[in-house]
Amino acid sequence: MASMQSASPSVGYGGRRSLKPPVWTWEVPLYFFVGGAAGASAAIAFGALLAGQPALARAALWVAAGGGAVSPLLLTSDLGRPARALNMFRVFKLRSPMSVGSWSLLLFGTSSAAALLLHWLGWRVLTLAASAVAALAGLILATYTGVLVAVSVIPVWRAQARWLPAYAGATALGAAAAVLVLLVPEAVAARRLLLVAALAECAAAAVVELSHSSAERPLHHGRAGRLLRTGGILAGPLTAAALLLLPLERWSQVLASVAFLAGGLLLRFGWIAAGRASANDPAALLDAGR
Repeated sequence: MASMQSASPSVGYGGRRSLKPPVWTWEVPLYFFVGGAAGASAAIAFGALLAGQPALARAALWVAAGGGAVSPLLLTSDLGRPARALNMFRVFKLRSPMSVGSWSLLLFGTSSAAALLLHWLGWRVLTLAASAVAALAGLILATYTGVLVAVSVIPVWRAQARWLPAYAGATALGAAAAVLVLLVPEAVAARRLLLVAALAECAAAAVVELSHSSAERPLHHGRAGRLLRTGGILAGPLTAAALLLLPLERWSQVLASVAFLAGGLLLRFGWIAAGRASANDPAALLDAGR
């Protein structure tokens, strides 16, 4: 009887929590950011190879391969032991975003490294083939994190489930384009992609601001709200303004790139923080159960 009397929307019978908050450490949102940027860079590299833009292709291949090498280290650090990371490859489940993401990361890491090596050796046909594989795996890598959180039981993530995969992809595209604008100043295509991503962030920020259900409360309040608003301003309006008002000024391009990278990183941490706050919000749990 004592355990029944102490039950509440956030704490169930026997003192157990009704919903466990995400236990991801800082490595996971950083992996979302690095892996997404790397995946989008692979797609840009493939397009640049087809379009005959060697400087952009070379830089994008380096970004893709670098991100493909760092991402597994971040995941392994979060899991604590390398053996736990290896266990993720024991089976493949098409309906599991975690399983699909893990295998996509493995395919992406090997194919992006191969594409970079083949490009360095000057083997164009094989470079294009490996780059095509890396681009396909990279597109999955850039968007599956949105699917991963969207299918969870966390109320704030489920409330935004319809557009989170596309949002993750847009943020990844912007991060990749921002890095490439810094590395290849003459690449007009990279600046255009960065502008597209910044405008997408403006639209996403508007959607978030218009979301006022109890499940979406963490998007506006507390630490998560501050991270999301600051990140949204940096990656959206500030980046877009810098590119639209002074598109040919190098300092403006650098400002836009740095603003998007900082904003995109804050947004990744903000969405994770919103998930934690949502899991501890009794009103959100009640609303999700209706």
